[in-house]
Amino acid sequence: MELTILGIESSCDDTSAAVIRDGVLLSNIMASQKVHEAYGGVVPELASRAHQLNIVPVTDQALKAAGISIDEIDAIAFTRGPGLLGSLLVGTSFAKGLSLSTGKPLVEVNHLQGHILSHFVKEKGKDKKLPCFPFLTLLVSGGHTQIIRVDSPLDFTVLGQTIDDAAGEAFDKCAKVLGLGYPGGPVIDRLAKEGDPKRFKFAKPHIPGYDYSYSGVKTSLLYFLRDMLKEDPDFMEKNKADICASFQKTVIDILLDKLVKAAKDTGIREVAIAGGVSANSELRSRIVEESGKRGWTCHVPEFKFTTDNAAMIAITGYYKYMAGFRTGLDAAPVSRAANYCSATPGQSASGKAAAL
Repeated sequence: MELTILGIESSCDDTSAAVIRDGVLLSNIMASQKVHEAYGGVVPELASRAHQLNIVPVTDQALKAAGISIDEIDAIAFTRGPGLLGSLLVGTSFAKGLSLSTGKPLVEVNHLQGHILSHFVKEKGKDKKLPCFPFLTLLVSGGHTQIIRVDSPLDFTVLGQTIDDAAGEAFDKCAKVLGLGYPGGPVIDRLAKEGDPKRFKFAKPHIPGYDYSYSGVKTSLLYFLRDMLKEDPDFMEKNKADICASFQKTVIDILLDKLVKAAKDTGIREVAIAGGVSANSELRSRIVEESGKRGWTCHVPEFKFTTDNAAMIAITGYYKYMAGFRTGLDAAPVSRAANYCSATPGQSASGKAAAL
């Protein structure tokens, strides 16, 4: 019997809807919001308003692109959290309304779990090697940096996570200081290709275990630029490419050092990257290089699955639905999801007791 899931994603500033049937992607439609570029970051109120305008046409397009009607879906998967509360409220309310009008059950999904399981989205005509359990995921985004052991689609253990700022935040701060605009990550990535990654050195934190910290790296950059600008007011403009390349190298060195340690200690040789920062070209090439040296099997997501998209929500909903998860109409969106993402390192948050 076929199982068809409609996924709804609205955690930040991208409105997305997707349809998955038996794990195979039938459609994945997204509407991005350009309005935030003028403000140097996402404005929550503007984001929620844009979601209200986009969510109905995006869902309609997803169903049409999949070649199905709303009556043919078996369940509606939606992002409950974490994310911007106003944005999540739009998606959650829409999913509830759709459930009430169609009688289709709801399945809540954690946004970060979706990023991890995006590796399991199959596409017609593409031969894709899926990760084998157990595997380690380096989850890197604007708000999260974690190493997660994945033992099944619903069994996660957080081995390490940032104790302050995320890697994506570090890139955003660097871009803002250098006047590169928003979003800054892609611009840093582009400029870094033109620079010398070994020219400048930035501080690396010494955090025990598998945890991360990026607040000191950001501070190191700020003090470095302050001192250099005293000597040469044009230093930043003259050396942007080298600054970006050196800073990016430092951020990625820290990421991979911890991942290597976790792989050694656990003996797991299957690794993956996920999240928005997994689109960074240097991170992608470095983890492939590291995998070659260490005999890992490496899984790097397609660029379209690195951004916030509903395909990852639909595939997660697919696995949760098969495991018996259902969500009531009283479920409210949560900006900080109380599940494996907030678990203490080494604590597993699997099974039906996990809310998301």
